[in-house]
Amino acid sequence: MKTRIGIGIVIAAMGAMAADLASAPKLPHRLVENWAQLPAGWNFGECTGVEVDANDYVWVYNRGRHPVMQFDKNGKFLSAFEEAPVTSAHGLGIDPDGNVWLVDVKGHAVMKFNRAGRLQMVITNAGKQPGNNEAQYAFNEPTGIAFTPGGDFYVSDGYVNSRVIQFRKSGEYVRHWGKKGDQDGEFNLVHDVALDEQGRVYVADRTNERIQVFDAAGKFLQKWTHAGAPWGLAYAAKEKALYIADGKYNRVVKLNLEGQVLGTLGGFGKGPGQFDFAHHIAVDSEGSIYVVEIKNWRVQKFAYPR
Repeated sequence: MKTRIGIGIVIAAMGAMAADLASAPKLPHRLVENWAQLPAGWNFGECTGVEVDANDYVWVYNRGRHPVMQFDKNGKFLSAFEEAPVTSAHGLGIDPDGNVWLVDVKGHAVMKFNRAGRLQMVITNAGKQPGNNEAQYAFNEPTGIAFTPGGDFYVSDGYVNSRVIQFRKSGEYVRHWGKKGDQDGEFNLVHDVALDEQGRVYVADRTNERIQVFDAAGKFLQKWTHAGAPWGLAYAAKEKALYIADGKYNRVVKLNLEGQVLGTLGGFGKGPGQFDFAHHIAVDSEGSIYVVEIKNWRVQKFAYPR
């Protein structure tokens, strides 16, 4: 009897969380149509990564001829990397010093560039060959990157390997955790990673459709299974909130740090304000949201109302 009661409580809790997402309020952000002002004759390819730097400049990573582009918050084009030795774009990050980091999912590499596009560091195997789940300085289809205030970083690795890896700012390996599975501390497609001010590590466990939360050393703390399928994560420090790009259900979801749903945005489609494979997300200092899409080949800005 106790077992049945316990199961009933779990089922009821799961149902309540699902209802919480379905009945969540709509986020108040408004779409800024035709935000990105590309140079004449330029186009995005599949857009995979987006990040906002300390000056609220927006960096977009895509699989087109110009893989890294920089814009101001009004969408004015500022610059692009003339060359980026990337096989297939995926995640992008900006470290505390303003350097631009690119995650090459099919090249099994993580690369650091200065803002002018000069390569500063690369972590990969010789010949960009994949590494196994125990490799310290090699990946197998890595996906995302996140930084501590001091410049240390975590890499989500990834489509084949099922782990998170921690590195020093210098590129020195510290530790890793995770393996393929659906138990606590296991992953099935580790698709992104984000950090809060307390050093907690939020991991997008995409195919398992959950977010797992760890301390800075990889100790499992909790999991959230009620917020859809997380593809991209962005932590908004001013709001103490986590934003999710849910590429399966084509929406943005906002959570507080207890995992409660605060609001949603979007839906499937090809039109303005809709999504098709919302892949990654960023939030600027004003609370505006930027979402990049694989299938719609674009970045969209949703401005926070003033």
